[in-house]
Parts: sequence; C-alpha cells; structure tokens
Amino acid sequence: MSFKNLNLIEPLLKALSNEGYISPTPIQQKAIPVVLEQKDLLGCAQTGTGKTAAFALPILQLLNEQPVQKKPLIKALILTPTRELAIQIDESFASYGKYTPLRHTVIFGGVSQQKQTDELRRGVDILVATPGRLLDLVAQKFVDLQHIQILVLDEADRMLDMGFVNDVKKIIARIPVKRQTLFFSATMPSEIALLANTILTNPVRVEVTPVSSTAEKVTQAIFSVEKRNKPALLVHLLDNKSIDNVLVFTRTKFGADKLVKALAKARIRAEAIHGNKSQNARQRALGSFKSGELRVLVATDIAARGIDVDDLKYVINFDLPNIPETYVHRIGRTGRAGASGTAWSFCDEEERDYLKDIKKLIQQPIPLVEDHPYALFFSEAPSNAPAKKKPAQSGPQKRYSFNKGNRSGRARNSAVA
Repeated sequence: MSFKNLNLIEPLLKALSNEGYISPTPIQQKAIPVVLEQKDLLGCAQTGTGKTAAFALPILQLLNEQPVQKKPLIKALILTPTRELAIQIDESFASYGKYTPLRHTVIFGGVSQQKQTDELRRGVDILVATPGRLLDLVAQKFVDLQHIQILVLDEADRMLDMGFVNDVKKIIARIPVKRQTLFFSATMPSEIALLANTILTNPVRVEVTPVSSTAEKVTQAIFSVEKRNKPALLVHLLDNKSIDNVLVFTRTKFGADKLVKALAKARIRAEAIHGNKSQNARQRALGSFKSGELRVLVATDIAARGIDVDDLKYVINFDLPNIPETYVHRIGRTGRAGASGTAWSFCDEEERDYLKDIKKLIQQPIPLVEDHPYALFFSEAPSNAPAKKKPAQSGPQKRYSFNKGNRSGRARNSAVA
C-alpha cells in the first residue's frame, strides 16, 4: 500500500516524498482513514510505529480543506507530556505541512515564554503543548481554546505517570464539547482506559500490537550482576567499539548523573537527560546523540519520551523498571520501523521480582548471559534469598564481546527467578 491509497491530498504526498516515506505503517494505514472520517479514535500502538504521522497527516488535511483566515485560530490541540516529544511533534507538522498554508507552534515549560507568546499573537492553526505551560498561558489569556475542533492526547500513559491527568481534565473542560478526539497510548492500564472512556465518543479502536508485545526484531538478553558492579559491567560492554550508539536507562535522575560521572572516569563520554536538566542542555545532548557525535545517552523514562533516533541499535536497562509495560516501551526505542536492534538489561538481586513481572507480561523467555566478569548466578530460591556469586577465576578473566555475527560468551534461555 502507498500513501496515495489513503486519499491524502497532493501537498501532503509531496511532503512525504521529500521525507523519503514510501509506504504507511500499520498504525497509519488503520488510523488515517478513521481520522479523515472525523471519528474519535483510541489508538494503542507500540512506540516507533509511526503514531505521529497517523494523526498529523489527517489533521493537516482536514484543516487545509477549511477557508484560509487572515489571522488563524487554534483549531487543533495536541497535548503531550514532555518537552522533547512536543518539539518532535511540532517538527513533524513542519515537515508534513510545508506545502500547506497552515501555521503551527509548540509551547512548553522550562524556558522563557516570550518567543512562544509572540507566535501565539500572530495566530496558529495547530498548537502542540505540554499541559502545565498551556494552562499558564490560558490563564494569561494568550491562548483561546474556544475554537478547538480536534484534540489529540498523545502518550496518555506517560501523562498519568507524570501526574498530568488533573491538568488534562482542566484543559478538556475549557474546550468545546463538540469536537473530534484522538487518544494515543503506548500502553493501556486500567486508569488510562477509564480516562479514554470519559472523553471519547463511540471511538474506533486501533491496536497494532498487543500491549505486552516487544519489537520482533529486538534481540533481548539479561545480565545478572550485583548492583555495585553495574557501572563496571557497562564499561566492560562498551569496550566493544562496534557499539557505536547506545541509549542507557536509569530509574532516577541522580542515578543518571552518577552513571555519567562513572563513565567519564573510564574515558567514555556520555551525557544525561532528565527533568532537572535545562531545556537547552537536553536538546543539545539529544542533538549530539542523533548526529552520532555522542556515543552514550543516559536517560530517565520521562525524559526518554520523545527520543526518536533513526537506526538506534542498542538499548541498555542499567536499572530494570518496576513497571513491566515500561520495559516494553524502553526496548521499543530500538528495532524501530522494521529495523533490528539489541536490548540488554542488568538485573541485580533486588530486581528479580521486576524481571518476573516483565516476563509474565511479554510471555517469552529472555536469554541469560552468564559468561561475563561480573556474573551473579541466581538460584531458584525466593528473591529474598541470597544469590550465588560467580566462582573466583584464576588468571585473566575472559572478556565478553557482542560483535554481530560473531558473538562470544554464553547465553541461555532461563527463567532467572
């Protein structure tokens, strides 16, 4: 199927051609016709499946069909949880809508509002926003939500995690009841399903892959290791120079900063992005990572939403997440759009229960790598029982290498708990 089969207008097809897009992804094939029919939509799709284009393209088409106004009014509002994701979505509207007269802008907190309010004064058709900054500018009367025709909630599960649900409800109370609502979420926990039921009207449900599924072409592995040895294990793996770009996940902001310092001592350049970093610092680090200048990017889950890197080959879970759906989302940052990828996870004794929950969700074994210098052998005992340490080795320790097509080291399918 080509984008022409989706009845998109020529300005959009021309922009897609410029971007090198040939065929729509499954979520785009299913969602675009629904949105063009002006129906509400509930989309549940794994990250990296092309959700942004699935709503951006039909929104541009629907608004392009309306009469051009001297000063545009905000007719489409896209709410998203993080600054990075907001910027990414706005850039997508710029790319896809370059041959239309539609105006768009993005607003988010953490920076001066002057540039944002200047754009709003000139008038925009499409507004991409994070909830907090939007409510601030609504209160200051820089934003008028009375003309909204289309509302998009993107990454709704992360909105819940970040505590934005009440802000979202306040925003919804200020926009017209008669509207089209598009609701997207990578996962669909019960709280998100309840929110969707309250704001959608007879929605068409589009689900490309089950919530529990992981990217088909992502090679997964577990490294058992004591918590104190995790930095050394990461340095050991990064000795393999073929690992030229890797996204590393930590559970906390403090942990991310601490890991960057540990890598620096090993002469491995890395930068961290998290909520305490300034917007400029986050964008600079992300830009360096995308360009290939920065080899290692360390991120917390919240900051990682919006990281869209073509051909990202490696994801490492330095800390296992305590929410199993988060694991699916993390490893989905690699193996995107049909490409192959590798996801490795470090698991210490305290994280064994997290691993059990992950495997229960994804319904598949994850190979356990035992042949590395810091291996911690798990017994089949309960997780509060002491784990067996790797027997002491005499002489030089064997180095573990993950060269594609020539892997040394031993991996096996294991329950690991």
